[in-house]
Amino acid sequence: MLKYLLLLATVFSAPVVSKVIHQERSLYRNIIVEQNDNLRCLKFNTKSSKSSQSCMYTDNPNKLVFNYTKLVFSSLLLIDNPKNVLIVGLGGGTLSNIIHQLYPAAQIDNVEIDPAVIKVARDYFNFIEADNISAKVQDGRIFIKRAALKKQTYDWIILDAFNGDYIPEHLLTKEFFTEVKSILAPKGIIAANTFSSSKLYQHESATYHSVFGDFINVSREKRSNRIILAGYTHLPSESQIQQRIKTLNPQLAPYGVDMQSLSEYLQYTKNNQDWPSDTKVLTDQYSPANLLNF
Repeated sequence: MLKYLLLLATVFSAPVVSKVIHQERSLYRNIIVEQNDNLRCLKFNTKSSKSSQSCMYTDNPNKLVFNYTKLVFSSLLLIDNPKNVLIVGLGGGTLSNIIHQLYPAAQIDNVEIDPAVIKVARDYFNFIEADNISAKVQDGRIFIKRAALKKQTYDWIILDAFNGDYIPEHLLTKEFFTEVKSILAPKGIIAANTFSSSKLYQHESATYHSVFGDFINVSREKRSNRIILAGYTHLPSESQIQQRIKTLNPQLAPYGVDMQSLSEYLQYTKNNQDWPSDTKVLTDQYSPANLLNF
């Protein structure tokens, strides 16, 4: 009997092994889709890491898995009813899908450099495409340069491009942020997915500040994710934010987003700068990869 119980204990304590349901080598990276019970994840396998880029619960696709995706929706505390949205970096298409469900009439342009990622998002992550939702195969910086030439503007710009190790260097410079600023609508907002645990933290902060002035960090204590909210011209009053929380909470609750909690994570850099004033700004000439040590 004891031997039988020990055997059961071994079986039920054994770790669940993820099953690879898709794997390919694209032009840019190794792409893996893994299934672990009801959790499906898109991963990029590089020389230095194997990182999850997007995950979804297959039994509840609308429920957000990652902390950072929830933090992105703090943007809605500062803007109303975005009509034109740009997302740089598709992943599994989670952000695009939810924004479409919240704002069905909004034009959403997804820009992804890797066509294989777009196909995987379609085949494995329920990525929604429609007349007003596009997935364009292009480097994000080139897309933004061309959008500026065409005088296009966006109410909500989400920067979420990762190459497996970190944000591509050419999407972290003063010149790039200046280009992003040029296509931001007058009452728009930029939400950038980045990390508070990176040694690039101070350089990124200084670079954003050099282009946009004061910005907002959105992060949770003892968590590595941070969202930078930048480009706004006027901040809503506390009463306006509370009204937005009241309106948005019922809409975002099915996705696991608590707008009241998000409002408490806002950290304003005005009169609260947490990087040295002489921190070097990242530029096209100075964006060294050796700073990417965590």
